[in-house]
Amino acid sequence: MPDLVLSVLDQSPIRRGGTPAEAIAETLELAQLCDTLGYHRYWLAEHHAAGSLASASPEVLIPRVASLTRQIRVGSGGVMLTHYSPLKVAEQFRMLETLFPGRIDLGIGRAPGSDTRTAAALGRGRGLPDVDRYPEQLAELEGFLTGTFPPGHPYRGIVAQPAGPRAPELWLLGSTTVSAQLAAERGWAFCFAQFISAEGPHDVLRRYTEAFQPSPWLPQPRSALAVAATCAETDEEAEVLAWSRWASRVISRARPGEPPGVPSPRDAMAFDYTEAELDYLAYLRETSIYGSPGTVGAKLRELASAYGTDELVIVTITFEFAARKRSYELLAAEFGLAPLPG
Repeated sequence: MPDLVLSVLDQSPIRRGGTPAEAIAETLELAQLCDTLGYHRYWLAEHHAAGSLASASPEVLIPRVASLTRQIRVGSGGVMLTHYSPLKVAEQFRMLETLFPGRIDLGIGRAPGSDTRTAAALGRGRGLPDVDRYPEQLAELEGFLTGTFPPGHPYRGIVAQPAGPRAPELWLLGSTTVSAQLAAERGWAFCFAQFISAEGPHDVLRRYTEAFQPSPWLPQPRSALAVAATCAETDEEAEVLAWSRWASRVISRARPGEPPGVPSPRDAMAFDYTEAELDYLAYLRETSIYGSPGTVGAKLRELASAYGTDELVIVTITFEFAARKRSYELLAAEFGLAPLPG
């Protein structure tokens, strides 16, 4: 039996010189591999107008991934609810749960997943997302999924079709105590995005656990930790591979004039970084895990133990797709995941 549950978050990275179509094709191939390796979930991200990430519509990718896999749960990591109608999201994911019963996760996020200009375009006619309405949107989404609006609610009686006794598994995704508190109050599962957060996961997950209110979704808290990890045969090789993700984050954050896409390790290490960028690189190194299977396995187990979770959601971005696949293969072997029978 595996000592931890391992899952995947795929942002569909676009390598420099590659195409978004190739990135999506690699997502489909990687999902099938991770299904056979024994990973528990495969989550698809939502990023808009990103030069290095191709996954903008998880609700469209999910059914394709689910149709190509046999066992792995498939879901959104996540749907950025502030852009959308809760009713429409409920309808989409009720349809997905009907098509693939017992295999669909609905992960919800608050961040725009884009720059402000793109966020304004997504909400054309409505301006920028109103994050103050986010708690209200969560309540509406839950009401549409369950059909349990209280008496007098203006949406009581509206049915999100296809209706039925089953609903997707609900997760709130976040990187702050605000999201943790919302997940706890609603009794949802919570995934902390350690790979992007400046706020310590220990405090966030503790807040979630202490404030958790049992709900029809969950009788007790359930948490996961999303972690950037790169695994290779040796520590040295993994560090070289990890440079591609670190540099792509710097480029997307501070160098809009650079060619888009995830750079090769050679190009990533050859950039002339500013002092501020070097500080950010140091932060990325600190929040990333990389190394041989033994090194990565020990660090991941230590993280899970320290933060009281038994599930890790692994984000891996490398320049070469073969290296990304190999990273997930090595982790599956290190953690003793149970592969699907041939």
